[in-house]
Amino acid sequence: MKELKDHDLTTIDYSQIIYEKRPCLDQNGQAVEGLFNAWIILNNPEQYNSYTTPMVKEVILAFRQASNDRSVNAVVFTAVGEKAFCTGGNTKEYAEYYSGNPQEYKQYMRLFNDMVSTILFCDKPVVNRVNGMRIAGGQEIGMACDFSIAQDLARFGQAGPKHGSAPIGGSTDFLHLFVGIERAMFSCTVCDPWSAHEALRHGLLTEIAPALKVDGEFVPNPLVYTDRWANEKGEIIYGMPKKGEEFASGKEILKSGTVDLALLDQAVERFCTKLMLTFPNCLSETINSLRKKKLEHWDQNKESNRDWLALNMMTEAKAGFRAFNEGPKGKREVDFIRLRQRLADGHEWDDEMIREISPQYHEAVE
Repeated sequence: MKELKDHDLTTIDYSQIIYEKRPCLDQNGQAVEGLFNAWIILNNPEQYNSYTTPMVKEVILAFRQASNDRSVNAVVFTAVGEKAFCTGGNTKEYAEYYSGNPQEYKQYMRLFNDMVSTILFCDKPVVNRVNGMRIAGGQEIGMACDFSIAQDLARFGQAGPKHGSAPIGGSTDFLHLFVGIERAMFSCTVCDPWSAHEALRHGLLTEIAPALKVDGEFVPNPLVYTDRWANEKGEIIYGMPKKGEEFASGKEILKSGTVDLALLDQAVERFCTKLMLTFPNCLSETINSLRKKKLEHWDQNKESNRDWLALNMMTEAKAGFRAFNEGPKGKREVDFIRLRQRLADGHEWDDEMIREISPQYHEAVE
């Protein structure tokens, strides 16, 4: 056999993520010799797997490594724990380093854009194993993947306009392709999250799996309607949050159980097996042809969006990220009404106005 060329740019000892090659399983659940699924695992559970600058670099290199590995069947993109897949960029880093420094944030956004593009250019199918919340930038890198399989306690959505940014790291490019323009507009602006069941109904997910175990048995998410499609008025409520006594009862069920991601892992493995049982080049061509729909929007907008996000670090992002990072628990948003009043008066963006609208400032005064 001829000596094989090494096409990796570099080698790295990962510290911010976990990179594992797990054997592919056949239809009977038995390990297949010499074939693997590459698991790329975000490892920052203390901060809900938000990505730091070093982590973004490692994700890029990990996807390139998995893409070039001849023995890899599929890539599983996931994270440590059961609370969050990813909640986006690390707001502590944003608030303490990037806010007020647009030239630095622009370089960071080059890395972020490369991370999204590397997912979209991966030569292997990419499955997002959604182990928990997929919010903000986490939603964006999740949608860059080809498939998403989630545990049914997970929530999905955006946060940008609530915290000083805009969801232009992928959501304004990708979300409407999944759920339609009206739902995309709703999610990207008012930032109300969707349950996993609702996200599945909207077409955002391939599959969901129960994750709550009560008395040794898996039960569906008790906080949302999972057992019927419409109420007595004919309104579709599948996946919608319960209210009143039903919600209170659901919280008690949730407290009485434990989270177990065994069914999620089984669903992911089954799906990776289905991908393995195809012609690899035909599979790759099919996926790349469908990815073009995302790339049409992403490639058109990513650079101008990077410029805008950098400049925004001087105004709304500077206020929003610092409020989230420094504000007291439960009060991590600025005073939006006061902000709009001051802007209506023609007040310029300066440190005085940021203090005036900041929850951390008012907390200190009180």
